[in-house]
Amino acid sequence: MSYFTYILFSPISGRYYIGSTKNVAERLLRHNKGATRSTKPYRPWEIVYFEEFDKKTEARKRENQIKAYKNGEAFKKLLRSNPAPGGTPPSE
Repeated sequence: MSYFTYILFSPISGRYYIGSTKNVAERLLRHNKGATRSTKPYRPWEIVYFEEFDKKTEARKRENQIKAYKNGEAFKKLLRSNPAPGGTPPSE
């Protein structure tokens, strides 16, 4: 089973959200429906980046690593590499 670390962007607020999940498409829907308190006020969200991992612990580790350099030069470089062309998340 695959796990993902993802970055969302809110074009309305200019904010980013970093998380991890088993299903990126389903998680994006939950964020955009307002089911997540921390992201609800900044809807809509779009996927701007994601990475796939074999283990949940690897995805969480990467999530925390990205959060550690959020909005720094490493974060900007990561977004420029953008492996989420067209914002199309994997469904499983």
